[in-house]
Amino acid sequence: MAFELTREFLDDVEEAIEARNDSFVRQSLEDLYPADISNILYELEDKPAKYIIDLLDKEESAEIISNLDPYRRVDFLKLFDTAELAELINYIDSDDAADILNEQPGKVREEVIALLQNREKARYIIDLLHYEEDTAGGLMAKELVKCNINWSVVQCVDEIRRQAQKVEKVNSVYVVDDQGILKGRVSLKKLVLYKANTRVADIYDDDVISVESHQSAEEVAEIMERYDLESIPVVNVRGKLLGRITIDDIVDVIREQADLDRQAMTGLTGDAEDDDTVFASLKARLPWLMIGMAGGLLAARFMGFFENEIAVVPALAFFTTLIQGTGGNVGIQSSSVILQSLANKSVIETNTLQRLARVLLIGILNGLVLSLIVFAFNMLLLRTEFKLAIVVSIALISVVLVASFTGTVTPLILDKFGVNPAVATGPFITTANDILGIAVYFMTARMLL
Repeated sequence: MAFELTREFLDDVEEAIEARNDSFVRQSLEDLYPADISNILYELEDKPAKYIIDLLDKEESAEIISNLDPYRRVDFLKLFDTAELAELINYIDSDDAADILNEQPGKVREEVIALLQNREKARYIIDLLHYEEDTAGGLMAKELVKCNINWSVVQCVDEIRRQAQKVEKVNSVYVVDDQGILKGRVSLKKLVLYKANTRVADIYDDDVISVESHQSAEEVAEIMERYDLESIPVVNVRGKLLGRITIDDIVDVIREQADLDRQAMTGLTGDAEDDDTVFASLKARLPWLMIGMAGGLLAARFMGFFENEIAVVPALAFFTTLIQGTGGNVGIQSSSVILQSLANKSVIETNTLQRLARVLLIGILNGLVLSLIVFAFNMLLLRTEFKLAIVVSIALISVVLVASFTGTVTPLILDKFGVNPAVATGPFITTANDILGIAVYFMTARMLL
């Protein structure tokens, strides 16, 4: 059963830490997964958290620290000296170790690498530090299991036994030639079923999917998601096997990208966190709020151009929120569909004119249904004047069409210019459609009334 962190449990652990009751702390944590203990550390101050890390065995402590979010880990690891940090790094996969060391000052990074007992891991980490964090090279781990294409099954199995000691999960056995060029992979099932003297060259699969080290993290995530892969090999431009990326690293990439897109859609800039400082939160939220406020002021000023119409027919003002709200909702719906198609690179790109024609048809149908409902509501329940009910219904159809168009075109234009199209779906489109909706509504009223 999944562990649920309660206030009572946390209070008991904090009291035990304060009383230096080591046995109680160990007993409280012994049945928990490292990920659960990481969640506990989020709720503790740095010194009590380090007390827990010091109590546990180094392998478990290393996994706990790997699970911590970088924003928490950076400050927390300041409590560790370089010898303690190096001891933990020895138990962490090279990709996570490189990420952790990249968060540290250069002096600390060099001292830790110099103190590592596992010199092979030290070489792995130094190699990984050269890659950008958001590339395949930055995501990959150097630890993997590989065999030579010219080996026999028994040679391959012996090598797997040797290499598997340093690899936590053996998803695939990669096959390389004498120059280290990736040729394919061989399944563990085949290695078990075939005779000991069978050559790997006769049983390996050469249709392996790989990525190059310079490819972006988003590209890697899309490939692994499309082909439902648990791991994927990373090669250089000549096809030499460099490392592998596992699904746990890609899940992090997908989650981070989804968080950034969601924040952009709601008008947050940067990577906003719940526990950010007041200044950081202000910096992330204020820019789009100011844009929304400017749009609101512009919409209010725009209404001033039609004050004569409002003076003649005051009831016109009653329906402005209906027009603005509907336009904003339609715009966000349209842009969300476009964002989904832009994010799904496996979908065949549709011609822009076809997209616009489809949007126009959907907008007409949506507008007709909504305008008929509003017309019936105005006539039967509100007893609105017939001409005013007609104006509202026609304006509503027009606003739905305009909002559908802007919600579709804006993300496409931003994508063409290399700007994250998610920024178009929040305050930008809502504000734009508010202004356009007011303009369409009162211009329709001026023409018909």
